[in-house]
Amino acid sequence: MNPRNKVYRVCFVCLGNICRSPMCESIFTHLLKEENISTIEAFSMGTSAEELGNPVYRGTREVLRKHGIKVVDHYADVLMPSDYEDYDLFVCMDEGNVRACNRILGKDDKTVKLTYFTGSSRDVADPWYTGNFDVTFDDCYKGCKALLEFIKESI
Repeated sequence: MNPRNKVYRVCFVCLGNICRSPMCESIFTHLLKEENISTIEAFSMGTSAEELGNPVYRGTREVLRKHGIKVVDHYADVLMPSDYEDYDLFVCMDEGNVRACNRILGKDDKTVKLTYFTGSSRDVADPWYTGNFDVTFDDCYKGCKALLEFIKESI
């Protein structure tokens, strides 16, 4: 178990919190349910307030449904300095998110890029700009599977 002897809490982070991070939150929650794991929880937030309160973007909902994954009940939220103590790990989608997350939290010891867990250093492309939700889904799914294995081995 983690140092606080509580549920291990992961926060996925992207810019607006309507595409990539809720996609990961939904995928990770799905994987946890598949494995009947209740000692790990997934959440997501953005580094920008521009989408605050908005629901998960249509393209994200569609690609998750296509893969049989339930979209989490989610409205965009913004990462705050006070969130640092509430989560065990902040998993970012790209280098810009990592920098913004560290700037907001004031620390970097719990911040990592999702692709780190798959042995890659590249970013997860933002489908808001690329329009390619399938490629983003593949990166998020692979990253979430690898992240879950990492956490299971670590706690």
